Amino acid sequence: MTPSATDTAAPTEADLAIADELGMALVRLNRVQACIAGHASRNGGLDKSSFILLATLVGQGPTRSSALAEAVHSDPSTISRQVAQLVKDGLVERRADPVDGRATLLAATDTGLELLKLHRHRRNGAIAGMVADWAAEDRRLFVELLSRFAGDYEDYMPIAIAEFNRQGSSEEGNH
Repeated sequence: MTPSATDTAAPTEADLAIADELGMALVRLNRVQACIAGHASRNGGLDKSSFILLATLVGQGPTRSSALAEAVHSDPSTISRQVAQLVKDGLVERRADPVDGRATLLAATDTGLELLKLHRHRRNGAIAGMVADWAAEDRRLFVELLSRFAGDYEDYMPIAIAEFNRQGSSEEGNH
């Protein structure tokens, strides 16, 4: 069950201070990831959105475009443009849906699978190098806590989106 914003008490000042520290750490992480992704993309790698789409297709198997958009929490028109580029690059192919011949499924090509495998290998090597001097139990705890945070973030996303939409609607009414 997805939590509701009303299910918990208002955060304390200490809670907000910790949240701010975490938020700023995420900003730093996103900034570094964007820099690395830019370099990777310019040097034959995958940009962030292509990696996400390709990894999702590999994880889910052949998928309709609408289901892919839902899986990555994106707009179908945005996915359509990104998939068109992946098809053009030979990383994704369109296949007839065996259940409904009128529909098409998107699937990673062998080239797409190999590029994704290479990208993940490079990423994993870099991360392993970054945390090589951490104790094994610290690495395991970090993975556990980060995975938990990511899951909670995904579960909370509908609440956050509804709050942004509510705030945006009330701000539009004030103009």
